[in-house]
Amino acid sequence: MNYRAQLNKLIEKKNGLVLTEDVDAKNVPRHYLALFVKEDKLERVSRGVYLAPDTFDDEMYRLQAKNRRIIFSHETALYLHDLTDRDPIEWSVTVPYGYNATHLRKVGVKVYTVKKELYQLGVTEGKTLYGRLIQIYNRERTICDIVRNRNNMDVAILNDAIRRYLKQKDKNIPLLLRYAGKLNVQNTLRGYLEILL
Repeated sequence: MNYRAQLNKLIEKKNGLVLTEDVDAKNVPRHYLALFVKEDKLERVSRGVYLAPDTFDDEMYRLQAKNRRIIFSHETALYLHDLTDRDPIEWSVTVPYGYNATHLRKVGVKVYTVKKELYQLGVTEGKTLYGRLIQIYNRERTICDIVRNRNNMDVAILNDAIRRYLKQKDKNIPLLLRYAGKLNVQNTLRGYLEILL
C-alpha cells in the first residue's frame, strides 16, 4: 500500500482528525501531510493537528492530544456526565502540581492543580461531543472536586449536580465517600448528602 492510501485510510479511521504522531506511528512520511494540505484534503488547525474539510473540529480531543497530562474535570466533567444542563463557558482540566499550564490559561482553559498522588484518582475514559475518547474524571471524583471547589462556583450548579448524581441508578456512594476522604471533603460532602437525600 502506498503512503497516500495509508494516509487516506488513517484519516478515515480517525474520523477526519489526524495528529502528526498518528502519521508517525504508521510510518508515513510527514511531507504527505503537507501534500494533503496543499491539495485541500486536510487543513492544519494547529501544530501537529490536521482536519479533513468535511469534519468538525473536536476541540476537546485536540486539546488533550496536544497536552497528554490534562484530565477533563469540574464543570466540563459535570457536563459530559450529564450532571448539569449548562454548557461549560471554558474547558476545565486538572493537572498535577509542577505542570506548567501557562499556555493552557492563555487560550482560556480553566486549570486546576492537585497533588501527584491524587492526580490519577478516578480517571476514566469519556467521550467528547463528537464521540472521540478522552481522559476524564469519573462521576464520583467530579462530585468531590466540585464540593472541594464550592466557594468558587455557582451553588445552584453544585446542588443540582449532587441531586442528579443521587438519582442515578448506578451511583456508587461507598466510592464517593472513599474519594471524599482522600480529597479531604468527607464532612462537607456528608452535609450535602444529608440535606439532599
